[in-house]
Amino acid sequence: MSNESGREIPKSIYGYGKTTCYAGPFSTIPTGEKVSVRNACSFPGQQKKLGSVKEAIQRVNLKDGMAISFHHHLRNGDEVMNLVLNEIAELGIKNITIHVSSLSSAHEPLIEHIRNGVVTDISTSGLRGTLGKLQSKENILGRPVVFRTHGGRARAIEEGNIKIDVAFIAAACCDDMGNMNGIEGPSAFGAMGYPIVDAQYADSVVAITDNLQPFPIWNISIPMTLVDYVVEVDNIGDSNKIASGATRVTNNPTDLLIAENAAKVLIALGCIKNGFSFQAGSGGPSLAVCKFLRSYMEKNEIVGSFAAGGVTGYLVDMLRDGLFKVLLDTQTFDARAVRSLKENANHVEMSASMYANPHNKSCTAHQLDVMILSATEIDESFNLNSITGSTGMIMGALGGAPDTAAGSKITVVVAPTMRKRIPIVVEKVTNIATPGETIDILVTERGICVNPRRMELRKKLNETDLEVLSIQELRKNVEKLTGKPEKIKYTDEIVGVIEYRDGTVLDLIYRVDE
Repeated sequence: MSNESGREIPKSIYGYGKTTCYAGPFSTIPTGEKVSVRNACSFPGQQKKLGSVKEAIQRVNLKDGMAISFHHHLRNGDEVMNLVLNEIAELGIKNITIHVSSLSSAHEPLIEHIRNGVVTDISTSGLRGTLGKLQSKENILGRPVVFRTHGGRARAIEEGNIKIDVAFIAAACCDDMGNMNGIEGPSAFGAMGYPIVDAQYADSVVAITDNLQPFPIWNISIPMTLVDYVVEVDNIGDSNKIASGATRVTNNPTDLLIAENAAKVLIALGCIKNGFSFQAGSGGPSLAVCKFLRSYMEKNEIVGSFAAGGVTGYLVDMLRDGLFKVLLDTQTFDARAVRSLKENANHVEMSASMYANPHNKSCTAHQLDVMILSATEIDESFNLNSITGSTGMIMGALGGAPDTAAGSKITVVVAPTMRKRIPIVVEKVTNIATPGETIDILVTERGICVNPRRMELRKKLNETDLEVLSIQELRKNVEKLTGKPEKIKYTDEIVGVIEYRDGTVLDLIYRVDE
């Protein structure tokens, strides 16, 4: 059967189960109730501190076939997942499902645990490095990885689509009763937006920290009321590796030109005005748009209401200098932003559910006026690919892009037209991560394209000196330079299921046939 984006989706998928087709960004309305959590009790004098991760695994009675969760706020510096999985492997526990907010090259030791049968199922927002390549080429997991957005992961937990037996939560600071935060200590990483939801719904919660403090700490992101055990370790990771890759503002001249043009588009459309709200996703050109908006806001004395999402030092400076009233932060992208979250009361931590869960009574993503996204591919229907490369290999993430694209009044994609002579603008994307009907404008170094669904925006831009052309024209212009990309050969083996934020199936990733 064909879904709303034109992708063929089988009624059932091995390792995933029965499917529900994507029907449009707000077409699937939830019914029923959110899941309840198991009751608990505590006693005076009760101690939660344990001697080791191994003891914690034994105390929560982790068994074959159970599901555990992790968060990735330490990004490329994370050590906690590897530490826990090594202990699980030593205890001989097998057939574990991992629900992680995202995976990076720091998690490549996971490969060995997959090959040994310790880990047999994964859901995540992203899969990068060797792990992504092996799943794409070999299907090392033997079943599809389920990709969910940040809002979709929170929704799935709350609705019971994800059942977490044990949540292992890295804490930059934790007291001996389990109150924790991410902003204090040698491994401070900032907001704890993802595990807030895990802690609320997991059967058991284990806090792992390298900064154990006496009860009580006073900055509390996740309270002791949700925590079963506390473990002190030497090191939860390297917070210096948070700001790497996609979270760094670019110095590339082409990327800066694209970012400047995107700022001009937003200004021309009248989006940058008092009270506007804003988010820039990860990726160099996307983050660099902030740099160009700043001078316009200062010159015209414009103050935005809030900026959201992954927070960088650029946004922190704009908050400090009065250009935004509030930052809403679910994931912190650099050390300056970590300090700001600790020191500035207007820099507010939020859960992934408050950020982008579409099945809440409201979420921040739906309050956005402007969203800036990056992409590895965009096609003539404005479908966006941020998860697989032009070779078909899994290499990226959904993140919060589908959530914010659906919620924002204007969604702008910033991308170069080619990378290493590989075209970014294509006839049909390898995989759909964000549906084209939620994308409004593409800004490149060779011109600007407006989704035909938003012709009122094109009419406004035609009145400026910005170069606007159809996405078909842009693709043909680029292909004159790069040639037409060769089609990727696939087997019929499904190695990834891309869920839309509402839990429907948006696209499938097939095994690359080499």
